[in-house]
Amino acid sequence: MNYRRWIKNAVFALCLCTAQTALAGHTLEAVKHLDAPRVIALEYSFVDALAAIGVSPVGVADDGDPTRIIPQVRQLIQPWTSVGMRSQPNLEIIAQLKPDLIIADAYRHKMSLHDLSQIAPTLLLKSRGETYQESLEAAQHIGKVLGKESQMRQRLAQHRALMARYQGQFAHQGTVQFANVNDRGMWMHGPKSFTGSLLGYLGLKPALPHLQDSHLLEANLETLLKVNPDWLFYSKNTPQTVLDRWQNNPLYPLLNISKHNQARQVSARLWSLNRGMLAAEGIAKQLEAFFSSTQAASHR
Repeated sequence: MNYRRWIKNAVFALCLCTAQTALAGHTLEAVKHLDAPRVIALEYSFVDALAAIGVSPVGVADDGDPTRIIPQVRQLIQPWTSVGMRSQPNLEIIAQLKPDLIIADAYRHKMSLHDLSQIAPTLLLKSRGETYQESLEAAQHIGKVLGKESQMRQRLAQHRALMARYQGQFAHQGTVQFANVNDRGMWMHGPKSFTGSLLGYLGLKPALPHLQDSHLLEANLETLLKVNPDWLFYSKNTPQTVLDRWQNNPLYPLLNISKHNQARQVSARLWSLNRGMLAAEGIAKQLEAFFSSTQAASHR
């Protein structure tokens, strides 16, 4: 291909992209005028945002398991049709549901945007790898597209007021770390992860303050010893994990979490999978319970 032809094709592609963006904007604008839009959510955090303003999605990429959506969200919405895996949603089922709007993840579904847009207007937002604040921004965008901007603003104000009440309670708990563990390893969530940034927002001190280039860090026992958090909150998806093995290691008693018995198992669905304002409120409530029970035990 010669240079002139390459320039011509590049300009055509740019114009095409601009036209598609304009078309998407036009069709998304039409969604807000629908009384009961049929919405499909391809990530859990989007379901959280919809539930917060009383919108029940007709389809959800729930990985074939509706219980992966946390109870706080499920109780606010009607039953939905599964559209398969988040990583590869079933386009045939999505089309059969005749959606007015599809909400997709900018990371997972970028390559599927064209196919999804052939079915219905598709809103691409960040979910996987998002921070806590980014999740709130995505929720606000969803409310705007659906014509429920004022309802979402009110719910976000309620959310921030609730979280502000927790902030002052957690300031003196030492360093904290959240991690996923299984039989193969441990993955620590840094300050740029959803949970890590949420813990920081609540006034807790991160054990990994310098992990800024990634939201996850794979860790072994030596890493855990170096980080040495005062509190470890961990979720596990296998019956036996590396943490069980490490507890038999002579180095394990040197950890603060061992000395003070401050390692707590938590739900991965609540702490890392759902990543929305209702999930954040659930995490804050659990933290309050953990810290209160430890404080009460220390005064006995």
